[in-house]
Amino acid sequence: MSTVRAINLVLPETEVYLAGSSIDGQLVLNLRSTLVDPVVKVELVGRGCLKWLEEDNPEQDYEKSTAFTNQAVYVSKAQNFHIEDGWLDSGVHTFDFHFNLPTSIPSTFTSQIGCISYFVQGTCCSHQVVLAKEQRCLLLQGTAGGYRKHVKDTVPLVVEARKDVVYFCCFRHGSVILRISLEKNIFCPGDTIVFKTDIANRTCKYVRKVIFALHCIVLYSGFSSRGERRSLEDRREVTRLESRTDTAPFEATRVTSALVLPKPMPVTSTLTENKIMAFRYELVGTSGLPCTTSTIVGRVPIIIAVTPKHFSVEQNTMTLHENEGDIAKGVSLHRDISEIDPGAIASRSTE
Repeated sequence: MSTVRAINLVLPETEVYLAGSSIDGQLVLNLRSTLVDPVVKVELVGRGCLKWLEEDNPEQDYEKSTAFTNQAVYVSKAQNFHIEDGWLDSGVHTFDFHFNLPTSIPSTFTSQIGCISYFVQGTCCSHQVVLAKEQRCLLLQGTAGGYRKHVKDTVPLVVEARKDVVYFCCFRHGSVILRISLEKNIFCPGDTIVFKTDIANRTCKYVRKVIFALHCIVLYSGFSSRGERRSLEDRREVTRLESRTDTAPFEATRVTSALVLPKPMPVTSTLTENKIMAFRYELVGTSGLPCTTSTIVGRVPIIIAVTPKHFSVEQNTMTLHENEGDIAKGVSLHRDISEIDPGAIASRSTE
């Protein structure tokens, strides 16, 4: 039977820790009997790791893959407690600990390829034998990413996309124009992204719905066992919303929508800042063209930062074009269904 009856970490009821903040807690040790020459410590650890496989030569009959891996340590601190007289009586012993989180560490993140995790671990040893151990994971919101360099990008954004369609059954031509407008493009984790979507339907069919999603594009940097460096870009969905539009033929509709950002989430950053991963974001609107297998897609680049209240927004409007054909001029986009349909504004978060 172990000398240690129980070991517990007592942490503040903080849902998400912010990089640069502090952690104050207690390690509670409950002993069955006297413990001689104990080593009691608490560690704060933050690390990232990634791994993916790439097939060397797909044209060969046999399968041979190369694994690309990488890892990084973002924080590693330990606090060892002084034990007077070199022994502890039976009963409950409480040890206070304090850690300062670095300001330049990234957010907690998990995907099928890589992860960034943080945890606090309490350990009780005697004569180099671990008697008890407890680990508590932490959710951390990073602040790295240099938001000040993005101040010039805080102007409103308008992205337009056009898709032409031909209906051979009735020998008709048509097009759909999708225009997504944001008043700003810098947001903080936990914010709500409110945006307007104008749909100009120049076909003889109804445009039934538009699917909106926030995509996180992650760039991973890894090495093979032979030291070969390779990068891999992966796209994952953060939040998603489906809006019914029912835009009639040769009419236009305006939809006001909202997506709620989760907490925590990685901020927009580079490989230099996060060592093994880089993050960027796109707000993507997708609509299927009526009676075809084609889709029209509008992509709005946005920036995730931590202190948007410090940004000064310029008055000029910047327009980005993602044309699939020429944008027609003078399109009247007049019907705003968000004014008549309370359900036009909705949001849903997904893991």
